[in-house]
Amino acid sequence: MSRTDSTWRLRGRTLAALVLIVGAQALIRIAALPRLPWGALCLPQAIALSILLKYSDIPHHLVIAIRPAGQRGQADALHAWIDCGGTVVLGALAGPWHELARLP
Repeated sequence: MSRTDSTWRLRGRTLAALVLIVGAQALIRIAALPRLPWGALCLPQAIALSILLKYSDIPHHLVIAIRPAGQRGQADALHAWIDCGGTVVLGALAGPWHELARLP
């Protein structure tokens, strides 16, 4: 499926998709994450939202990336986020980033 097709499918259900995404983010951040024995890092959040979006048949990508070589000494050298139709809906963090994986 091309990016245009993916964007069109998301726009066709914009209200339902936005309600689900906002609700899922709230559920993940408020209800689930404080109960986890590990920290609420970007990867577990992105995986949880990806599962919810997949079951709702909303096209998205889970992206895993790394900072460029000269900037990897920082605490946030690795990052994960959710991209829906070219829009980051979870995990927006200023770059630059080199994508390691973009999973459907």
